Amino acid sequence: MTPKELRAFCLSFNAAVEDFPFGPETSVFKVLGKMFALTNLAARPLTVNLKCDPEDAPRLRADHEGLITPGWHMNKRHWNTVTADAGLPDRLLRELIEDSYDLVVAGLPRAQRLRLDRP
Repeated sequence: MTPKELRAFCLSFNAAVEDFPFGPETSVFKVLGKMFALTNLAARPLTVNLKCDPEDAPRLRADHEGLITPGWHMNKRHWNTVTADAGLPDRLLRELIEDSYDLVVAGLPRAQRLRLDRP
């Protein structure tokens, strides 16, 4: 996945926005103020930190050794760092991004979740 494709996919989710709270080089993708993806789109290799179900994280890391690692500068139980441009199938990367978004949305207050469901 290219940096342009990664950015576009992250922004394709309902109410997703890009923010730069850590400086102009670090894109933080949020839904209603909560982060679901963090990346430096200019870095090589291209990596992205994604929220992950703590039950799935060890399996993903073992199945994709070197491409999915514990979240860099994040809670290692809940976040993975995924190398986006080094052979990981785009379909899997898209699923991981969507899972991250869904986990964050699930943690939002009910009223905010309902607001996301409205057209």
